[in-house]
Amino acid sequence: MTRILANQYGGCTIANMKLLISIYFFILAVIQMGLFFGIYHYYRSQNLLKPSLYWMSSLIVSVAGLFVFGAGVITIQNIANPEFNFTVANSFFYVAALLQALFCQSLNRKVSRQTKIFASASVLIFIPTFEYMRIYGTFEIRTLVMAGIASISYCWQIYELAIKRKSSPSKQLLYMQCASFAEIFFAIGRFLILFASAFTITHVEQIPQILILFTISQLVMNTLSYIAIGSYWAEQVVVANINATTENQTTKKLLQERDLLIASLLKANKTASTGALSASIAHELNQPLGASSLNIQFLQKKLSEGELNPALQNEVLDSLLADNQRAASIIHSLRSVFTDEKMASTKVDLAELIDLVLTIARPEIVKQNIQMVLKFEEDLFITANKGELQQVLLNLVNNAIDALKSTENLNKSITIRGEHSSAGVQISIADTGSGIDEQVQAHMFELLSTTKSSGMGIGLWLCKHIVMRHGGSIWFESFPGKGTTFFVGLPVVAVYAI
Repeated sequence: MTRILANQYGGCTIANMKLLISIYFFILAVIQMGLFFGIYHYYRSQNLLKPSLYWMSSLIVSVAGLFVFGAGVITIQNIANPEFNFTVANSFFYVAALLQALFCQSLNRKVSRQTKIFASASVLIFIPTFEYMRIYGTFEIRTLVMAGIASISYCWQIYELAIKRKSSPSKQLLYMQCASFAEIFFAIGRFLILFASAFTITHVEQIPQILILFTISQLVMNTLSYIAIGSYWAEQVVVANINATTENQTTKKLLQERDLLIASLLKANKTASTGALSASIAHELNQPLGASSLNIQFLQKKLSEGELNPALQNEVLDSLLADNQRAASIIHSLRSVFTDEKMASTKVDLAELIDLVLTIARPEIVKQNIQMVLKFEEDLFITANKGELQQVLLNLVNNAIDALKSTENLNKSITIRGEHSSAGVQISIADTGSGIDEQVQAHMFELLSTTKSSGMGIGLWLCKHIVMRHGGSIWFESFPGKGTTFFVGLPVVAVYAI
């Protein structure tokens, strides 16, 4: 009766012991699984930095190994020849350790294709090798082999982490190093415990409690290393976010400085484009002002002589009004070039805009004896910034005039065409000058690139900037001895780009 009670008591003790060991494995599996899902959801919400797939894969494989091993402990009968699920569990542990080591290596350098092939081959070798040991080996041999492999993996991790910490110090990597050192300590402890055992272990109740403690402790340290990796990745995400914020602020500041520079260049270009015309426009103003002066003197004379009749009075006043409007139109045209305008879109009649530009350029056109040819289709309207487009067209007309100044061709002419196109509208300004040198053509739209001795090299660059900001395009065709044609393509409704 006493023997029966002892057997029953011993059976209960063994069952409780197996259940307790299984619970340890399940608890660690749940902790690691919680870490995985927490990181996975955070992973999906981040765009700046992604966690390493080596680490994520190692973590999920480790979880699978813990669950399989914990379930196997409950049903195990003979430790000397356990079931096949122990081969599965230990294969998972091997792959997890290998992936964790590869993660540490990836911190310093890209994992080479040869390393990946070697790692894959080692897994294929490990599985049948451990299966052979499961069938023909002992508990001690399997434990020593797994502890040895784990120790090699931990040493590899410590080495790679030491290299990384030299270039990028991190407390989280230090914690992982400490956890790896602890894993080595417990792995070596398992060696020593097995060597100190005086008998062969074949049943669960024969396993020394100190060996179970060291095994669980090693797995706990392994879990802590995964947590350290997760903390390291979170730390890198914070750093990346801070750097991104700093870069955004720097980029915003640079964009503001760029806009300020472009605004300054626009003003400088306006001065350069219209400065040469100021004297001619002043001369042009003398004509309506001179005519107004003569009409006023005539009117005063008739008034003093008492010979002013209503018909003559109306004629003189109409003439004065026409001369005044003509002078005001010339002044308005010149002032509009210098006026700072915001990027406001208005409906622009391109034919009317060309007339306004030619009003400014007309004195120089007459002085150079240039024939103007205008060919515009009807209803050429676009929605854009009128002031900036006026500056583009004035630049191109001035360039055409300058090209004709130096030519020996007696038939000087500028042809301006406006027509509808598939993309919107297209304006071309063609001169009969000597053309552009082929070596210069590649740099025509570059900033500070000019072929004029008095030029600033910003005119065509700004033309391109303005046109592209309106969602259009600008290009040219030039043939030596035959002249140059500039083309400007614009959408019907401008889409401003920064």
